[in-house]
Amino acid sequence: MSSILVIGSLNVDVNVRVDHTPCAGETILSGPMVKIPGGKGANQACALGKLGGDVAILGAVGNDNNAEIQRQNLRNAGVNVEHLIVKENAGTGMAFITINSDGDNCIVVVPGANAELRTEDIDHNRKLIENCEILIMQMEIPLPVVSYAAQIAKKYGKLVILDPAPVPKQIPGGLWNNVDIVKPNETELSMLSGVEFDKNNLESVRDAARRVQNMGPENVVVSLGEKGAYILDNSKEGGWVPSVPTQVVDTTAAGDTFTAAMALQLLNGMTLRDAVAFANTAASLTVARYGAQSSIPTMKEVSERLRKNSENKDRAMKTAR
Repeated sequence: MSSILVIGSLNVDVNVRVDHTPCAGETILSGPMVKIPGGKGANQACALGKLGGDVAILGAVGNDNNAEIQRQNLRNAGVNVEHLIVKENAGTGMAFITINSDGDNCIVVVPGANAELRTEDIDHNRKLIENCEILIMQMEIPLPVVSYAAQIAKKYGKLVILDPAPVPKQIPGGLWNNVDIVKPNETELSMLSGVEFDKNNLESVRDAARRVQNMGPENVVVSLGEKGAYILDNSKEGGWVPSVPTQVVDTTAAGDTFTAAMALQLLNGMTLRDAVAFANTAASLTVARYGAQSSIPTMKEVSERLRKNSENKDRAMKTAR
């Protein structure tokens, strides 16, 4: 059985590059259309595989060619795909993504088979949860399934990490009490907390994160793009974790890479702060490339970036002396 289990969505992304994000009623022309494996669950599983993790994914696909695209890509990344469930009444999920000249994206998801995942599917695969060490989930599958799986995982004493995307209008009762780490981005933190905040202001971010922590999860890790990340936990190691400067090409899958990298390093025994610093580095490589799963780095690439960062820091310190 795998050390990390991802329960979540599998999509095939249809990506188009545009000069700017269109506004309501506006028609614009794009560059070529590119079809790429995606979906937050699949992206996170792929990232774990490419980073060398022992990972399996549980999710739903259709009986179509898009499902085979996902299976093959995840297998190539080292992910166990034996537990994907084929839903004959729905196609594999799809996402339509526009990426503007700044690398920012807008995404419309057609859930397809992802919406057909049921609590019965979790029951049939309960052994996967029982035998993993970390469970990672998102919110692109039915929320009762997310809540049910989290409840089972906590019963078995597993570490539960939730990426709350997309943020639903209503969170299932009791879910937060079964989540150990919630990892929103800045938009999701604002939606979950119900407050607007200034990501340049420590107190402002802390207040919003505290509101989420008070709902139940012990740890809140907020990914803040070029500002890095913010950790709110019950230790003295929280606070800001700086970003790794990079040229942004496409932010697709950056958050998924971050979540996966953080989880892997927690499994490897790192502190939460060190795991988040590692995740920032992995995400910085993702945003410098185009695509979802195709942009995710390997462990070798992340290690090389960390080495270069360390050398640059040493040179800067010597120059300062």
